[in-house]
Amino acid sequence: MSEGPVQALLPGRHALLVRLTCQAGRRAALLDVLNTYADGLAEEPGTELFVVSVDPDDDALVWLYEMFRDDEAEQAHRAAGGFARMVQAMPDLLASPPALLRMEPLRMAMQEAVLAEDWSF
Repeated sequence: MSEGPVQALLPGRHALLVRLTCQAGRRAALLDVLNTYADGLAEEPGTELFVVSVDPDDDALVWLYEMFRDDEAEQAHRAAGGFARMVQAMPDLLASPPALLRMEPLRMAMQEAVLAEDWSF
């Protein structure tokens, strides 16, 4: 194992930071929908990263970080059946429309030890 973090340049990648505000008491149901979607990501090989996070200070907020190989992969993401099912299930769970922040990732650094962890469920 090397001593430093794994480094990668990310040319051409697209990313989204998505803020989801759920209705009171609906966060668990929203997380179920998001986890079901994440379980089917093999359908979207160009979706390279999908991270679901809960806000530690606000029970109504759930954050998503998504990274796509390129523009075509992002378009394929929006056309995927799993995405359609997720979007269809979310309106009854959300207090407001999703807020999107589009990004173009440039570089990644990750501790190599993270890759050696047991990631199985």
